[in-house]
Amino acid sequence: MSSPQPLQEEKYDMSGSRLSLTLCVTKAREGSEEDMDALKRMFHHLKFESTMKSDPTAEQFLEELDKFQQTIDNWEEPVSCAFVVLMAHGEEGLLKGEDEKMVRLEDLFEVLNNKNCKALRGKPKDRDLGEEMGGDQVALIRKNRPQTIPTYTDTLHIYSTVGGHLSYRHEDKGSGFIQTLTDVFTNKKGPITELLEEITRRMADTEVIQEGRPRKVNPEIESTLRKSLYLQ
Repeated sequence: MSSPQPLQEEKYDMSGSRLSLTLCVTKAREGSEEDMDALKRMFHHLKFESTMKSDPTAEQFLEELDKFQQTIDNWEEPVSCAFVVLMAHGEEGLLKGEDEKMVRLEDLFEVLNNKNCKALRGKPKDRDLGEEMGGDQVALIRKNRPQTIPTYTDTLHIYSTVGGHLSYRHEDKGSGFIQTLTDVFTNKKGPITELLEEITRRMADTEVIQEGRPRKVNPEIESTLRKSLYLQ
């Protein structure tokens, strides 16, 4: 019986442009300005073209994602990666805008999938028929390497906490999740999956004091990445 062979690492090409969008509701969310400052520093360090918007309404969450998608598709250079940060109160599967109305996360995620954002097909970002990668006409499709990709591939969703649990934010220091993520992404190198393991480990080792009681939180990660993703 032959010995198992180590996997060969295949990396995403990160030589192109990097674009980011941060949408943050600051209303009744003390400490969120600290989180935006930390994200701004991180995006500058990682060489992302960063756009930040404060206090979007539910409708503006969708409008800003649509604008971001159009910016990506119309960018004059190839785009390697898109990074979107959404910060607001909410419920399971919903975000609350500044106007107290809700927007579905599913609707926000759809804006940048492979069907709706052509420039990000096969790029890391956030029963499928698949979307053609080579335009409307494909001269040759090899059976072992078809020129289609699933609609929702190459996406990484990182939630500040596991579904059904609260996420904690210090009114002066900001969110433990955002502060930990920006510190690790700025000061550590490696595939993003390993960086996320470090973030999870740090958060699991930290106690949050809420209403005089110690509490534990850790992020939840959903990935459809097909290759190793390195931010630096």
